[in-house]
Amino acid sequence: MGSESGRGARGEQSRFAQWLNRLRGPSTDDPGRAREALLLAAAAAGLPLAPAAHPAGYRCSCDRIGCPTPARHPLSFAWQTQSTTDRAQVERWARNQPQANFVTATGMVHDVLDVPLEAGRSALARLLEAGIEVGPVAESGAAGSHGRMLFFTATRGTPEDEDEWWPCELDCHPETMDEHPGLRWHCRGSYVLVPPALLPGDLSVDWVRGPEHPLPDPLTLLEILTDACARHAADTEDHDPHAVAWPLSR
Repeated sequence: MGSESGRGARGEQSRFAQWLNRLRGPSTDDPGRAREALLLAAAAAGLPLAPAAHPAGYRCSCDRIGCPTPARHPLSFAWQTQSTTDRAQVERWARNQPQANFVTATGMVHDVLDVPLEAGRSALARLLEAGIEVGPVAESGAAGSHGRMLFFTATRGTPEDEDEWWPCELDCHPETMDEHPGLRWHCRGSYVLVPPALLPGDLSVDWVRGPEHPLPDPLTLLEILTDACARHAADTEDHDPHAVAWPLSR
């Protein structure tokens, strides 16, 4: 299973590299051009983007003392209305703010299922082995016990039953974290960093599967992701089911 999953992952990455090279056009070693191409690819896939803070050493570029989410939050309080897929605007931002990270607003076109990194890797292998359609996937801060894996899915939009789903802030509450340990569903009112992004401590946010993959229904992934998170929580001695995942309110 491991070797098959490895070959599958390498194949996905190879196809993404080929697709990205076509988007970029002529080959270039310019990291700024490569960054811009990745951002434009995300926007072209329908992910609404807005500029975010970036690392300043081990701190955040924002002026907030003791920022709780360094380099992980939008620059503007108006990020929800500012978020766009417009190519010209994304190009202007990328060129005028060469160090900025970017966030993508969830609950408009897509949601994100955000899980601990090891749980996500296990779940991804199971999903691919089962032949389940998986959309874009990113790894965030892949180091130690704080890495996360982000599964991009279609959004549920505005459900008919408003009590069935919740704004993202509520899924950190104890009553929901006991049921879904380690899982965060970014939907209305939330955001995640979109690759490529840099974090303090030489960490990064990178695509595992690129944005050319169609967004799946989140419910097709939820059972395996929840099971992987539960297994991860049971195997992790220092797991804190009530730890607050980012983003936090600014």
